[in-house]
Amino acid sequence: MVLNGTWTRYRIKEETANRILETARDLGYNVNMRARGLRLSRSGLAGMILPHYRNRFFAGLAETFEEQARSRGLCPIVVSTQRDPSVELSVTQTLLSQHVELLFIAGVHNPTPLNNLCSEAGVSSINLDLPGEGAPSVVSDNRGGARVLTDVLIEKIKARGDRPEELVFVGGIANEYATEMRIAGYRDAFEARYLKPEVQSLEICGYSTSAARKALARQYETRGRLPVGLLINSITAFEGLVEFASGLPRDALKSSVVGCFDWDPFAARLPFDVTMLHQHVQAIISEAFSLVDTSDAGAHPCILVPTRFSEMSDDDVQTTKEEHDG
Repeated sequence: MVLNGTWTRYRIKEETANRILETARDLGYNVNMRARGLRLSRSGLAGMILPHYRNRFFAGLAETFEEQARSRGLCPIVVSTQRDPSVELSVTQTLLSQHVELLFIAGVHNPTPLNNLCSEAGVSSINLDLPGEGAPSVVSDNRGGARVLTDVLIEKIKARGDRPEELVFVGGIANEYATEMRIAGYRDAFEARYLKPEVQSLEICGYSTSAARKALARQYETRGRLPVGLLINSITAFEGLVEFASGLPRDALKSSVVGCFDWDPFAARLPFDVTMLHQHVQAIISEAFSLVDTSDAGAHPCILVPTRFSEMSDDDVQTTKEEHDG
């Protein structure tokens, strides 16, 4: 059990396992991985597909998945698909042909066909970020998170003596679960105050930097200034705000209250106030592995993981320093 990596599933102390592994190394013992896989009828591979690595959320999911897979004696395989359904399908088929023991499907708009392929192959699949009906799902509490973020922004706008109805929601994809839930949370905050956002308050322009930049340009042209409040629906859309603002007078953003349903430590260095929401990637991956461990073929629950306001930890500061130095 120790040598084949399954000791964590049993009542074997870590100290005992480490002593056995050290003795095996001293004796020059090497595990024949191919023979081990054949003997156990398992590959030892764990798969994950995700859209890209361009923001900290998806990069964090990938790194945390790799870490937790290795702790279970599995070899992680992570593949980005650029939100292309044909690539998502072909990658899933390839991973299943390699006999992955589980597949985490992250950020796929319609994961059900992929879940069905996994079911036919007898492989557990878990949907992350965007849910589906074909398998258990673990997602951020998008509605609750957007509600509390909007609450904070409205109160900041009111404290400045401005109209909260002018708070504009920027970014996201129409009819996508995450975007629709965040819009619902945004509206919940207004309804709780018997307020109604302006008609032009939704800019559902996609997640790309260029699309967000163009949406903000439209808002600026219409008003002759930026809105008094902006809720940006992803870090890539937030980059569009930074790009657009770089062409404005230096103090232009100081007249706006800004929030982002995403997080990056570099935002703490920006010359304007921004409130960022942190999605809890460690909890998302832990919940997903728990669902694999307790899987029920007939049950497809959707687990909501609470979001939190970002606070730069020592690890975040160190990461920022390393990226700057690199």
